[in-house]
Amino acid sequence: MADNPSSFTPQQALEFMQKMWNPLGFALPGVTPPVPGTAGAAPLFPNPMAMFATLDPTEIERKIGEMRVIENWLSMSLNLVQLSIKTLELQRASLEALRAGAGPMPEPAPAHRSHSKESK
Repeated sequence: MADNPSSFTPQQALEFMQKMWNPLGFALPGVTPPVPGTAGAAPLFPNPMAMFATLDPTEIERKIGEMRVIENWLSMSLNLVQLSIKTLELQRASLEALRAGAGPMPEPAPAHRSHSKESK
């Protein structure tokens, strides 16, 4: 893979997220392990060096690029969820306004009655 963050493929993003959530490669409950011998199968014993930070500047830059791609994707997802919430709130307010307008009209109070203390 080139050091250009724009060449970050969806498969690499999936692998990166898998490494981020499960850096040692242990089997997770509820997730079926890949069939041995297929592409993308996790090794039986994880690499112990996966726990330690790298000292290679190009590797650090690559990881920064990967994290920025994921950050942008999460930000876009957050904006989409916020937009969906606002749309549903607007729909709810519209339905309430329609129901209030279609409901029975209250009878108007007589205009000749006065509720002041002098009239009693």
